[in-house]
Amino acid sequence: MAHKVFLISLGCAKNLVNSEQMLAILDKEGYEIVQRPEDCDVAIVNTCGFIDSAKSEAIEVILKLAGLKQEGIIKGLVVAGCLTERYKEEFLKELPEVDAALGTGSYNDIAEAVGAVLKGKGGEWYKSSATCDFSGDRYLLTPSYYAYLRIAEGCDNRCSYCVIPYLRGPYRSRTMESLLEEARKLAANGCKELLVVAQDITRYGIDLYGERTLYKLLEELCKIEGIEWIRLHYMYPDEIDDRLLETIRDNDKILKYFDLPLQHVNNKVLKEMNRRGSGQLIRERISKIREMMPESVFRTSMIVGFPGETWEEYQELYDFLEEYKLERAGFFCYSQEEGAPSAEREDQIPEEVKEERRNRLFVLQERVMDEFSAQLIGRKLKILCCGYDESGRQYGRSYMDSVDVDGVVYFDDESVEEGEFVMVEIVDAVASELYGEVVSSQEA
Repeated sequence: MAHKVFLISLGCAKNLVNSEQMLAILDKEGYEIVQRPEDCDVAIVNTCGFIDSAKSEAIEVILKLAGLKQEGIIKGLVVAGCLTERYKEEFLKELPEVDAALGTGSYNDIAEAVGAVLKGKGGEWYKSSATCDFSGDRYLLTPSYYAYLRIAEGCDNRCSYCVIPYLRGPYRSRTMESLLEEARKLAANGCKELLVVAQDITRYGIDLYGERTLYKLLEELCKIEGIEWIRLHYMYPDEIDDRLLETIRDNDKILKYFDLPLQHVNNKVLKEMNRRGSGQLIRERISKIREMMPESVFRTSMIVGFPGETWEEYQELYDFLEEYKLERAGFFCYSQEEGAPSAEREDQIPEEVKEERRNRLFVLQERVMDEFSAQLIGRKLKILCCGYDESGRQYGRSYMDSVDVDGVVYFDDESVEEGEFVMVEIVDAVASELYGEVVSSQEA
């Protein structure tokens, strides 16, 4: 009788891909994958360790599963990912409830770790994250109609507030051949929307081919039958060139959805964050994209309260958002992360000041989103049906809405199945949530 494993994946989409690869390894080794921790022999947590809130969430999940182990419901607990990598010297000492720990270079050792736990041994697996193989088969945790395609691992940006390069190693692109092969497999499995991810997809290929080759990869992905939407996540403005923009403009499969992790627009703050580019470059890129592709929508994230940020520097960020009206934006208070260079600065901003600055941006962004959504009333949008939410309402996503981070479109047509495309006319809007009526129930 096969041993049963349960896995919970925390953090970003890139981490989710690692979770899928671990499950594929376990599945190949004959383990049965179950959906509830109460049904498993060994529970696995793939952690995020980026900021304090992510660390707290991970520890809460670990302790909850440790409670099941203490009650004798499960036999073992394995923890992997960024949190273990970040604290590998003391992780098992601080959390003795955990039987085995794997760093970000050891995902491929998951079967060995689970096997050891089942034998009552456990242990630690910490290989170099800079040299590990990050390709491989996947056991999808997403519905079959969409999937993530991770095109690179690691990061070379060295932002002063961030520890990701220390956890994930240097930037390494996957070969175009391996990516196209994986994308074809996903399409054959029913994937219609491909979400292209990496810490910085715009740098793709520089390390392998000596130049930016994201545009070439996208041209080839567009040729794959069955893939109808290609969504791009994490594009850095200074790496966006004309060839890439022309490729996005000229291929209908590539969604005009620009996810730009800007973080700030004031030149002094950007320099101290060790961000490439300037506020002027950011403004120029956004204006050029809107000129080339007027239907484009922008998603971004901003950090407020970076050490030393003055009111005038913050106000420049506020004024930028008020003027450029980016359709999708998230705001985060600066988190003082041990190991990050900016954490050592003495000019930290008080928490209450950071909260006040973030709240002002929330209010502004609500107004921006309300105005944008109101303009969509009367438009017909192609919607990918995502089934029903917890309250029983049928919903889907438009090209403007990525998974879990943006709004949704509600409609009511039982003939439309999950994973189908339909045309929906928008009749009402509340913030980022749209309400519409199906005008074509056949695949759009």
